[in-house]
Amino acid sequence: MKTITRIAMASAAALTLMLGLAACEDDSSQSKETKAKQKSYDQLVANQPAGRMEYSPTREAINQWVKTWGKKGKLSYVYIQNAKGEYGYFVMKGMPVARCQMLTPTEKVDSDTNGKAVVPLPGMDGTYSAGSMCDTYYGFDATTGVFMEFTVGTNQSFFLFDRPMTMPEYASAKQLGPTSVKDVKDGSGVKD
Repeated sequence: MKTITRIAMASAAALTLMLGLAACEDDSSQSKETKAKQKSYDQLVANQPAGRMEYSPTREAINQWVKTWGKKGKLSYVYIQNAKGEYGYFVMKGMPVARCQMLTPTEKVDSDTNGKAVVPLPGMDGTYSAGSMCDTYYGFDATTGVFMEFTVGTNQSFFLFDRPMTMPEYASAKQLGPTSVKDVKDGSGVKD
């Protein structure tokens, strides 16, 4: 008798749960469209599963980038093109850095009884940043260590290379900083 009662109670609980779940189901047109998209996606994945690569050219390119720029004393050749199509260049220690890059976190998560909130933190100079100045770059001259800063956008672009370029537009570029390509061609004059 106890077993029959338990089975009856379990069946009643399962039925109640199923009816409750059915009542919670969203029959809105948005829900129907979402289900249709998901069903279509599921069918496409079943018919056309994503292929598997044996080799990643993207990972190779990233590793080559690391190999190229991950050395102390590496020089960069920054060619800037203005709105008139004229080129100038800087020779810099390392790569130019966007002004919005920071060594410290720019935000943190505060938790209290009301939940979590992301709050801004001050930068190294004690000020706050909203990610602005990402179109402004800075770096240091290859031989003198002089600070240099430039902005891109509004008809000004820059091209970064790890060696001097010989193509005509670059070869005729005007020297914009203290160091010329000739000053560092053989690696001499580079300060650490």
